[in-house]
Amino acid sequence: MLAMRFSAPHLPGKEASSLTTIASKPAPTVFGVSFNKYLTSINAKPASLTYAACVFKHKEMAVNAPATTPPPATAKVKLPIGLVIAIVAMVGVLMMPLPADLPVAGHRMLAILVFAVVVWITEAVSYEASAIMITSLMAFLIGMAPTLADPSKIYGTNAGITMALTGFSNAALALVAGALFIAAAMTHTGLDRRIALVTLSRIGTSTRRILIGAIAVTILLSLVVPSATARSACVVPIMMGVILAFGVDKRSNIAAGIMIVVAQGTSIWNVGIQTAAAQNLLTVGFMDKMLGERVNWLDWLIAGAPWAIIMSAVLLFVVLKMLPPESDSIPGGKEAVEKSLAELGPMTGPQKRLMAVSIALLLGWATEGKLHSFDTTSITYAGLVILLLPRYGVMTWKDVQSRIPWGTVIVFGVGISLGTALLTTQAGQWLGGQVVHNTGLDQVGPLGIFAILGAFLILIHLGFASATALTSALLPILIAVLQTLPGEFSRLGMTMLLGFVVSYGFILPINAPQNMVCLGTQTFTAKQFAKVGLIVTVVGYLLMLLFGATYWSWLGWM
Repeated sequence: MLAMRFSAPHLPGKEASSLTTIASKPAPTVFGVSFNKYLTSINAKPASLTYAACVFKHKEMAVNAPATTPPPATAKVKLPIGLVIAIVAMVGVLMMPLPADLPVAGHRMLAILVFAVVVWITEAVSYEASAIMITSLMAFLIGMAPTLADPSKIYGTNAGITMALTGFSNAALALVAGALFIAAAMTHTGLDRRIALVTLSRIGTSTRRILIGAIAVTILLSLVVPSATARSACVVPIMMGVILAFGVDKRSNIAAGIMIVVAQGTSIWNVGIQTAAAQNLLTVGFMDKMLGERVNWLDWLIAGAPWAIIMSAVLLFVVLKMLPPESDSIPGGKEAVEKSLAELGPMTGPQKRLMAVSIALLLGWATEGKLHSFDTTSITYAGLVILLLPRYGVMTWKDVQSRIPWGTVIVFGVGISLGTALLTTQAGQWLGGQVVHNTGLDQVGPLGIFAILGAFLILIHLGFASATALTSALLPILIAVLQTLPGEFSRLGMTMLLGFVVSYGFILPINAPQNMVCLGTQTFTAKQFAKVGLIVTVVGYLLMLLFGATYWSWLGWM
């Protein structure tokens, strides 16, 4: 073995012994594929390296590293141009003349909104860093502004920072945190991977069936894993394992089609299921705050699922037409899936308990307002109590704390605070009034309003890498626009439908985290993704208009 070419007399006895043990073991497999074959598939060189050799060489390099290695010269970090533009834009808004019907605090909130939008579009800094910046700006700019009730007094920084942190006491934020815990429990127990493999084994492994299976897995995981990124992180390695086990070229149409279906199927079902994505929960939070009511889980499903089912079929059709598979059947597929499933062994106790809790949560969410009056957040936290119980639970705090993207929680909380502050300072109402009076939206009917605002969201989403950031920045303004418009139509329903459109991340890979996860597999190009995504976007938009004129109107949402 190549591992034997490395001498180890200089290693401590324990290290040498452990490496001898490693070298004597067979190389592991990756989804039924030998480690060497896996190295070849990811262009590792030399491909003949064994697992033991890789580990041994890594150990040897660590031991032989010079004790005093001079640190590399640190390059001077430049201020991101996007951050500079954001600051200049904010100052520019602050220097504009104050409209007579806009409070000073509202004027300053609009300046902060411009700063947030520019920073989020340019990604000049991380979302977490931008959230802290926005919080600080609100504390000082709003804190030093006159109050709406008595312009002779200022808010003070204490009131300013309180306003900036309002979102952290919102039930929607608690629901997002709870959803992330459930997603972490899925990955911790491996239940998400088991669900995916069982689904694939039942549907079959011909080319077309694999694509159908990818959609089916996405739908099932959307019900029980309330995080689009977590679902992709689970499904992508499994589908890559399928591709490797089949011996399919990573740049083949089959591989590209599978990964594009995973990415865009995830976005499609973000529309169909309320708890499938953070932006949906943020939308529900704004409904509660600005409209005083919200759409429950089952009503959202009834409205969104039919559209998602039709669009899933459209996605499969478009992928098969634009990326025709090189063959209709791939030998060894079923055996590879069954082998991977067999390696998991029987269903474990924690997996069974988590499955039971997940089913109970789905039933609780679906029957809210029908069989009981408990809200979605409270039901979710009751489930978390069971999952964290000693002996009877499936995880401990230490098990999941490193799996939770705490930055998402921070960004989400600040996003709610931003929207709430726009409303509190009357900036949202003022901007909504300007939009209505200067665009003629008050001259069109509900379907026309939805068509115009929906198209606007689809276009503006091209500049955002986060649907949550897009929702935070624009949905409060759009709700204010809806409240300003005359006529009898459902503001609540229209808000939900605009929330559907926020999930349109079909055109550019950067428009959604799940797109980037799939792009990282190097199975497709951005051009291939955009070709499929453009058709899906246009068809999805037209289908929503058709639903708006018929099905959603019948349900009373227009």
